Amino acid sequence: MISEGLESEGFESEVLEIEGKKFDAYSISLNPAPFLLIRSADKSFIACGFLDIGAADALSACAAKVKGVKTFDDMMKAEVVAVTKKAEEKGVKVGMTGKEALLLL
Repeated sequence: MISEGLESEGFESEVLEIEGKKFDAYSISLNPAPFLLIRSADKSFIACGFLDIGAADALSACAAKVKGVKTFDDMMKAEVVAVTKKAEEKGVKVGMTGKEALLLL
């Protein structure tokens, strides 16, 4: 059964505002670490180390991957370790911060 709300045990969502832009942020509680994803208005996103960047690229997603994160704040500060071709086209590069990547998406 699907719940009408987005909040349930082990799943959280919130809206983040970064430099005047709004992003949907999702956290799913898993072991040993949470699955984290922050999505822009056009459905581009950054995600944690659980993201298979090869699969995202094969699906033509616009995405970037950060690792070693447990919170959305960690994602903003973390270094981008992989990007899809679509994200590269928007100027996202390995080595920039998650926040810098989000602002380009």
